[in-house]
Amino acid sequence: MRTDVEEAGITLRDEPAPLYRLLVLTVLCSVRIRAGIATAAARELSAAGLRTPRAMADSSWRARVGALGRAHYVRYDESTATALGDGAALVLDRYRGDLRRLRERASGEPEKLRGLLQEVPGIGPVGAGVFCREAQAVRPGLRPYFDERAPAEAAALALPHTPAGLARQVPPKDLARLAAALVRAGLSGKEGAAEVLRAA
Repeated sequence: MRTDVEEAGITLRDEPAPLYRLLVLTVLCSVRIRAGIATAAARELSAAGLRTPRAMADSSWRARVGALGRAHYVRYDESTATALGDGAALVLDRYRGDLRRLRERASGEPEKLRGLLQEVPGIGPVGAGVFCREAQAVRPGLRPYFDERAPAEAAALALPHTPAGLARQVPPKDLARLAAALVRAGLSGKEGAAEVLRAA
């Protein structure tokens, strides 16, 4: 099973550009839209060269709307294009374009990190959870990260239903994959449940 980051074509590393692309994906996933459309929109923005906060901030609002439209990211395209521009400006101003400084500002505390993420335009609690869930693949200090829905879904599948218990089910490098599988299981029923059991 592929994570949202993998579906978006992002090779995640603890480096400025991949972490920024994860932040963009987080913004895209933060509205009520299908995950497949959000990941397609992330690929379109990347193909348009909008892979860094500087490139995003320097792009026109119309260019961002166009990239979102090509991915069929509609209804939220205009507001999301605005949020992406404003968010890029915030990342440049507050973190000098490097989201590793976000971790430093949070002093390595996951809850503080989630709060700082929610200061980025377009990101709320769900989006902050998406970021942490995916980032744990390259940031061991976030492990194990499972959102609020994961324990209930794990219990329904007869899996351990605490973060520590779930973390014992897979190698650390696969925690993001297991967390994503649990989220999908909750959204897609039996098919998602089968993916979780394969991941565990």
